[in-house]
Amino acid sequence: MKRRQFLQIGPALGAASLAASTTIHPSSAAASGAPDVDAPLAQSPRPFEHDEATIAGLRQAMDAGTLTSRALTEAYLKRIDTIDRVGAGDRAGADSGPRLNSVIEVNPEALAIAEQLDRDRKNGVTRGPLHGIPILIKDNIDTADRMKTSAGSLALAGWTPAQDATVAERLRRAGAVILGKTNLSEWANFRSERSTSGWSGRGGQTRNPYALDRNPCGSSSGSGAAVAANLCAAAIGTETDGSIVCPASINGIVGIKPTVGLVSRAGIIPISASQDTAGPMARTVADAAALLSVLTGVDPRDAATIASRTHAGVDYTRGLDTGALKGVRLGVARKSFGGSDKVDRVFAEALAALKSAGAVLIDPADLPSAGKMDEPEYEVLLYEFKDGLNTYLAAAGSRAPARTLAALIEYNEQHRDKEMPFFGQEIFLKAEKKGPLTAPAYRAARRLSRTLARTQGIDAVLTQHRVQAIIAMTTGPAWPTDLINGDRFTGGSSTPAAVAGYPSVTVPMGYIHGLPVGVSFFGAAWTDATLIRLAYAFEQATKIRKPPRFLPTADLST
Repeated sequence: MKRRQFLQIGPALGAASLAASTTIHPSSAAASGAPDVDAPLAQSPRPFEHDEATIAGLRQAMDAGTLTSRALTEAYLKRIDTIDRVGAGDRAGADSGPRLNSVIEVNPEALAIAEQLDRDRKNGVTRGPLHGIPILIKDNIDTADRMKTSAGSLALAGWTPAQDATVAERLRRAGAVILGKTNLSEWANFRSERSTSGWSGRGGQTRNPYALDRNPCGSSSGSGAAVAANLCAAAIGTETDGSIVCPASINGIVGIKPTVGLVSRAGIIPISASQDTAGPMARTVADAAALLSVLTGVDPRDAATIASRTHAGVDYTRGLDTGALKGVRLGVARKSFGGSDKVDRVFAEALAALKSAGAVLIDPADLPSAGKMDEPEYEVLLYEFKDGLNTYLAAAGSRAPARTLAALIEYNEQHRDKEMPFFGQEIFLKAEKKGPLTAPAYRAARRLSRTLARTQGIDAVLTQHRVQAIIAMTTGPAWPTDLINGDRFTGGSSTPAAVAGYPSVTVPMGYIHGLPVGVSFFGAAWTDATLIRLAYAFEQATKIRKPPRFLPTADLST
């Protein structure tokens, strides 16, 4: 079994299945890890006054005095209650919603924070570019407030860190209202080889807003679904391999996986020191760029950020240009990234749009090492997960409910009915057997991974074909959620950039039976700004995104 079968984007390559499967309908029972399989599906919700609102538009309205942060925050909280938490079986009437289950917890202080930001604005004080903007963050990002940080695990369901993650701290400094935390694939989908993306013991199963019986992909599943469903202005996800770009693609939004080191990982529950990063998820490239702009900077708590010294403080919205694709050479990567005839047709339309916008396509420009990184990458992740998680838990001291990976394994065994009703913890067990990061096997695997991803991968294509970036399908359309058999990924291109630590941006490129699919732009380290500009020009040339309809199942007639 290959590593991609149990990571965030995963897997076995092949055509997207459109067959029916076991459908899970989360309810309040999800808090105990027991999804409600009988809850009925609701009709599409009422129109929302802030549907598809942009950060710039919301900021302008607040500057003009026609909108307050308090009113906006209250509207999003009501939207979460209606769309995310309440199903037809919970409350009768027109406000009954589809119950996405994407938000694991709302911030009890959100309205108070918004009111203070309104007072500041009235007094002529603006804290930053996100002043008064409600943002959701993933539940593996520390917040030292009244919310928990659990990675979706019941073992940490009562855990409140003593210090904000640097990402949370920078959001607050920029004036954002941290609206709440999003559900995720438990432990960022690094617990079982047979997991179902979007499920956690604490939060239950997140659903895809385009077709409620379909999967939202992981592990930033809640962030992707929440942004797509207009439950917030934008959100923060995290990625080791595919956990931003896969849910962004499958939920029809924009996702930016930055160069590793551009955004601090301090205070984020880890998987991999060499691959982890946080990044923005938004409905537009401009919003994602605005969010990334406030997250960057050198952080003494994360040594990897030292390399970003000359790249910190960039406003990624300033370089946005609808003509950015003119004359740009782009390599088209196809080999080993899977797909289907339907995906290929949508990808062909995206390539035609790029050509029309002036791009010069080198097709094919395949990575020589594509498909060869799985085994060494997985070996690296097992070692780094054990080391990083033990370090994170130890730093929490006696306040943490669990102090080691071994203790978490024991907790899961003792609470199998709630933590492991559908799949186990094979990855935990394999990681626990690994030695320290000084082990020759770890060092060899890391050297090989980097060589395959960089020298023999992305760098080779960029140099050989003299291209500024590489494009590929991000992943196939969403598959039916199936807690019995687990995920059925349908191909994807996240691994080269993930293993290399290089940036990647995904943007919507089309729909298959109403299910979104995205195209990824990836390239060399620190080319984040270039990729964002290219993605923006493509987005503006195509304007593909359509808001979700919350259908019970995919409409195969479209």
